[in-house]
Amino acid sequence: MRATLMYAADDVRVEDVTDPKIQQPTDAVVRIVLSCVCGSDLWPYKSLEPTDAPRHMGHEFLGIVEDIGTEVHTLKPGDVVVAPFVWADNTCAYCREGLQTSCPQGGRWGVNGVDGGQGQAARVPFADGTLVKLPVAEDSELLPDLLTLSDVLSTGYHAARTAGVGRGDTVTVIGDGAVGLSGVISAKLLGAERIILMGRHRARTDLGRAFGATDVVPERGEQGIARVKELTGGEGTSKVLECVGLKDAIVQSFGVVRDGGTISRVGAPQFTDVPFGFGDFMRNITLTGGVAPARAYIEELMPHILDGSIRPGRVFDSTVGLEDIADGYRAMNDREALKVLVRP
Repeated sequence: MRATLMYAADDVRVEDVTDPKIQQPTDAVVRIVLSCVCGSDLWPYKSLEPTDAPRHMGHEFLGIVEDIGTEVHTLKPGDVVVAPFVWADNTCAYCREGLQTSCPQGGRWGVNGVDGGQGQAARVPFADGTLVKLPVAEDSELLPDLLTLSDVLSTGYHAARTAGVGRGDTVTVIGDGAVGLSGVISAKLLGAERIILMGRHRARTDLGRAFGATDVVPERGEQGIARVKELTGGEGTSKVLECVGLKDAIVQSFGVVRDGGTISRVGAPQFTDVPFGFGDFMRNITLTGGVAPARAYIEELMPHILDGSIRPGRVFDSTVGLEDIADGYRAMNDREALKVLVRP
């Protein structure tokens, strides 16, 4: 089969790799119908050192079950399924707590002999625990929306949930990327009355308004902080969703959060020193978030997609074929695309 491999920064290739097959009785083989490029894929795209052992790329996909192991009981060939961005047994203590990202038996796509999601097919370990059956056909127009359950929508929802967003809240969302826009959707879904989106890319913030943002603040740094405080009577907001992962974004989060408020960080962190000093300590700010356990949220969020109340697939503003995926990486890296859909 064909799959995406990364050999070095700015060196993405589609090559022939071994066809996936059942290796464990709990495995399934899925023919991939849709996948995409994630913002986190851009970090190795910018920085990966040259290697003779290329990375198998991709961790967001949905497709059709083609084969199952003898111990797979909830799925059958022909089922349309979505895969969360990590695989897990969904039976251990962590999984039962909704923390599938900490499953001792789980793992990440594209490493340790497990296929990546940017290819024609993938072997899925612990298929019963990992995959979620979708009640749609292979040609459903909702597939792009349902693909967001794999990562980006679930990540935005994790930000809103861990921040404790509830009915009537005022929320600041930092970042107008796909995760930030998913945070807007999620804050609206949880009942936020006012959503301030901090972003400066007009096409993206316009989409944010369509998703439910009531205010847009394009300024950054001290100017941005001052603008949010102006909009909130000088206090800032009690809930802040940090959806970027850069140090400037977390500094901005501390600037716009109200005393006693909560910052939820879901942007993949690209720094090690968190600027949380004594002054912030005295403000009783809660810092939460982390990697999203997407598997815990898929069945909760799916009905809102199926009934049309949310359309998160609108974050996909470009589509490429698998053979042209390098163009998709370049477009996202150059900010010519918000999020790229890949059709194998």
